Amino acid sequence: MLAVEFGLVNWVVLSIYLSATIFLGFALSRKVSSADDFFVGRKNIPWWAIGTSVVATYVSALSFLGGPAWAYSEGLSVIAIHLNYPIVIFLVIAFFLPFFFNSGVASIYEYLERRFGPTSRSVISFIFLISQSLTTSAVLYATALVIEFITGIDVVYAIVIITLVALIYTVMGGIAAVIWTDVIQAFVLFIGAVIIVYALINNLSLPLGETLAILKSEGKTNALNFSFDPTQVSTVWSGVIAMTLFHITVYGANQMMVQRTLASKSIGDAKKSFLMMAYLAIFIYFLFFLLGILFYSYYGGREFDNSNTIILEFASSLAIPGLMGIIAASVIAASMSSLDSALNSMATVSTIDFYQKYIRSNATSTHYLNVSRLFTIFWAAVIIIPAIMYTNSTGSVLETMSKVGSYFVGAKLAMFGLGFFSKHTTERGLLIGVGVGFLVLWWVSTNTDIAWPWFCAIGGGVNITVSILASLMIDGPQREYSKFSVKGQQKYFSDNGLSLTQDGWFLVPGRIDKQSYGLPIFFIFSIAALYLFNLVI
Repeated sequence: MLAVEFGLVNWVVLSIYLSATIFLGFALSRKVSSADDFFVGRKNIPWWAIGTSVVATYVSALSFLGGPAWAYSEGLSVIAIHLNYPIVIFLVIAFFLPFFFNSGVASIYEYLERRFGPTSRSVISFIFLISQSLTTSAVLYATALVIEFITGIDVVYAIVIITLVALIYTVMGGIAAVIWTDVIQAFVLFIGAVIIVYALINNLSLPLGETLAILKSEGKTNALNFSFDPTQVSTVWSGVIAMTLFHITVYGANQMMVQRTLASKSIGDAKKSFLMMAYLAIFIYFLFFLLGILFYSYYGGREFDNSNTIILEFASSLAIPGLMGIIAASVIAASMSSLDSALNSMATVSTIDFYQKYIRSNATSTHYLNVSRLFTIFWAAVIIIPAIMYTNSTGSVLETMSKVGSYFVGAKLAMFGLGFFSKHTTERGLLIGVGVGFLVLWWVSTNTDIAWPWFCAIGGGVNITVSILASLMIDGPQREYSKFSVKGQQKYFSDNGLSLTQDGWFLVPGRIDKQSYGLPIFFIFSIAALYLFNLVI
């Protein structure tokens, strides 16, 4: 891949951004004196900052680069995969967050030990570390593409460079550095996206309305594909059913996402930070996918050696001083907002769920802080390997990452779902279900053409069914719900006269906050708006 002429102005812009990020990590490191500071901060971070961090982490460079690349080839229908966020967040803040926030733990997987036993906790922690390292590597690869494109540095060296930059401030500042640098990175990403949208619309050969009308005639603007064909990836049904289950695990059963909410001052702040994502996600992804179909018009549908570089090639063609520096900073910012979160969460799980539990259980907080920083370095080195393997991929990195994650989410969904709602599931039955679920999913992925969004539903469905049956066969029916199930928690709160709410937000799981009732309405509004968009253009 040939490098563009980056120039002094662009280097200055990019250098200022990277220097500011590292300096912020250094400044925040002075507030990290214990393992708890590293894991969950000092419980004084405002909800809007945490919410911005949540948004920035999941958007990442995969959306900035891979979103337009995906829509370029498939059209606006790929947004169906992201229709479900209001429903997902509705369920997550009602069932998941209360369990984790009330427990006071740093690792959400400690819940599974309380509910089932230590082995289930270790299994889910191991699954998280493997799946997160693979998906984070995809993010790292996407960023390395930018470095290679703008400088000509080989993508492998670029992977190492960007890992080192993210590692420096994450090791120093912990979760506080992750959140506050994410806020800066989200702002930089927004600036880059706005510039690209404005420039692209101004450079179209026809006015925007006429361009969209032509794209409509080519089938590119229809966001709602109601086909029941399970081999198609981007249908309304795969988005609303299959990917709802997928994203529930992303936001509810993923240490990387949940950990930052544990740094909130209250349960209300934790929930508000997730509500921000519920309302913003559809607009963000619509923007990136709209860019994809507009690029399709701009370039006349020509093929690219690597479609993930479409935005970069367009930006370089404009020859605006400093623009490539801003775009490079935007993509790197988007990527590092995911990299830093992943490194911090993997270090947390490694320290709490494995080192502290099985190797040294009675050490000082300072000792665990040092171990956490060592694990951060370890995982930074590990993710480089699959990132290099991704260099052989030329398809959308957003779709690639989603495919990788789909193999693991069924197990996460089943383990937490059974923990919350099942009366009779025991640890031995649960572990059998996890194993059988992976075997069935491997067979489905290698012997059928079923699209990857359905892997979560298939793996989770098999896992749940087998777990319940195996539990009944091995341990027999249980007399009552576990204290750590939804019904068990509701009974515990009632029997002990505990307050159900805090500042107008429910502490007990399974109760719906009044602030959440707007989410189903917004979900319906989103579908209607996408239908009208295609109808009126």
